[in-house]
Amino acid sequence: MTSKRLGAPFWTLWSSAGFSNLADGVMKVALPLIAVRYTDSPLLIAGLAFAFSLPWLLFALTAGALADRFDRRRLMIGANLARAALLAALTVAAVAGFGSIWVLYIAAVFVGTAETIYDTSSQSILPQLVGRDALSRANGRLYAAELTANQFIGPPLGGFLVAAGVGLAFGTPVALWLVAVGLLLLVRGRFRAGHSGTTTIRADIAEGLRFLWSSTLLRVLAFMVGGFNFASNAMFTVFVLYAVGPTSPMGLDDPAYGALLTASALGSVLGTFLAEGAERLLGRARALTLTIAGSVLTVATPAFTTSPWIIGAAFFVGGITVAIWNVITVSLRQRVTPHRLLGRLNSAYRLLAWGTIPLGAAAGGIVAQLFGIPVVFIGAGVVVLCLLTGMIWVTDKRMEEAERAVLEADPDTAAETAER
Repeated sequence: MTSKRLGAPFWTLWSSAGFSNLADGVMKVALPLIAVRYTDSPLLIAGLAFAFSLPWLLFALTAGALADRFDRRRLMIGANLARAALLAALTVAAVAGFGSIWVLYIAAVFVGTAETIYDTSSQSILPQLVGRDALSRANGRLYAAELTANQFIGPPLGGFLVAAGVGLAFGTPVALWLVAVGLLLLVRGRFRAGHSGTTTIRADIAEGLRFLWSSTLLRVLAFMVGGFNFASNAMFTVFVLYAVGPTSPMGLDDPAYGALLTASALGSVLGTFLAEGAERLLGRARALTLTIAGSVLTVATPAFTTSPWIIGAAFFVGGITVAIWNVITVSLRQRVTPHRLLGRLNSAYRLLAWGTIPLGAAAGGIVAQLFGIPVVFIGAGVVVLCLLTGMIWVTDKRMEEAERAVLEADPDTAAETAER
């Protein structure tokens, strides 16, 4: 399959992903807003975000093994049905007066666990729907839908629904996930990865980890993403203290702060549409190098100015470059990984790349406490600049060689077709 045409199955998947991500966006805003009705403890409220992210540390590798062992479309359907059922039960409990902060914690952990299965399977199924030449375009369109639903429509809709009532706030994501399931049922075919079924889950996970570690290209990229996530989370953990309040350096109020953060989201949406052209015109290695430079602007600019216009422009450019990086590197992973290993590779990669997020948040708070907030911004910028050393290994030649190697070694990947 060499055409860049995406086709009806992809657009059905894209529509399903849009509804699923809209449900995510609504729920992740509604949950903490409803939590304040049960507790005024900042620690307990903040802990909900940790409860959501915990499954990625505990269950990500298992989710990857499942995505390579079973039909990926069916896993996505099952994950969304599980999330809908859990949130429906939470809706009934809240309306009946049995809600509590601990019930929200339980829901957050289980919904987060289902999310690991859905996201890993969703990223792994794409090469079975579109050809290799269309992967960058397909990933860009999916990422645009995810950003729009999660960051633009979902948050304000979630706030409105909470104001309208708890039942509506929790019931709406249930309906959205069910619509997403209905659309997935329209995607015909079998999307198994060709797993023999003769090995254990532990052996499958070990094979995925070995594949990631044996690939210098993928390993370096994962560490680079981990470095950026460390720096950006260190920066944004304390940025609110720098930006909001009459005594803060920037002196913004809450709405102005929200608008400032929207600049990054706007840039990210634009970047999803620019990624394919950047890859074609600049080459992947040069485009990735430029995205690192743009990311430096995101984390370091506040150290040198308090102007919301300049910082907003830096966030906008940084959003563009992060989106370009994501589209190019996700498409690359899909091209250089055999279909039978893609789920495990994606989950192992994310574990390595996202494991630095809580570390960055902790480091940002400690450095700000000891040396001041601007030092955090400068330090984050230095960390991102150091990522340029990774481009010594991430070259166009290495990427092309890795793609040729997997095509020669894996007939299923070379065929690029799902079993229909």
